[in-house]
Amino acid sequence: MSGSKLLDDSFTRAAPDAYPQRATDPGDQPLGLTVHTLPSPARAMDAEVRRTGSGRWKMLAVLLVCAAPVLASYFTFYVIRPEGRRNFGELIDPQRPLPEQNVLSLSGQTSSLQALKGQWLLLSVANAACDELCGRHLYLQRQLREGLGKDKDRVDWVWLIPDAGPVPDQLLPALKDATVLRVDRQALSDWLAPAGGHQLAEHLYLVDPLGNWMMRFPANLDLASAAKVKRDLTRLLRASNSWDKPGRAIVAEVGVDDAR
Repeated sequence: MSGSKLLDDSFTRAAPDAYPQRATDPGDQPLGLTVHTLPSPARAMDAEVRRTGSGRWKMLAVLLVCAAPVLASYFTFYVIRPEGRRNFGELIDPQRPLPEQNVLSLSGQTSSLQALKGQWLLLSVANAACDELCGRHLYLQRQLREGLGKDKDRVDWVWLIPDAGPVPDQLLPALKDATVLRVDRQALSDWLAPAGGHQLAEHLYLVDPLGNWMMRFPANLDLASAAKVKRDLTRLLRASNSWDKPGRAIVAEVGVDDAR
């Protein structure tokens, strides 16, 4: 027997013991190839268009978010045009507190300017004879107070008279809601002051509930400029809502009644 034949027989006999066969895994399956149908060019194009459109909308949304503050500012400025925050009246700095000055009501009762604390005071100054400017100021004071609506009870309109002359009888009915007091002229001049080149009687003055003269309105007001005065008053009343509580007027009215 040839050597090659011996080798082949010995290898065949030894193979079952040397190389045991692996158990067949029931999960093993022959590898199969599945060919899927390729998308049509039209369908692929539609999907691409949808993806492109979605991306553009997202980019537009991002741009709108970034541009929103700028667009809002332009809309506010050119469309809404909010009014400026400048005051029409001139703020007094430093503020001047009500002096300890005796005053006299038209009925002859004595009181003090300090008794007017607790209310916003819209003041005018004029001699008792009350010329045309005085009459216009008294009318504007009344109209401005009435125009405040529910807040009018937080404001007193006050006429300070720096002389001893008689007030015209025909004027008295219109003053039923006013506080009219006679005050020393020098004491009044030491407290209030007109703008340069003007007289004390040419202005309206505003005193806060703490008793501080804090604003002076321009000289020679008319109906048109009175609307700007009302705007200032409205802002101040709104800003003081947190500390100028209802009930302060009652405290102030005690002093006002004593002075009448």
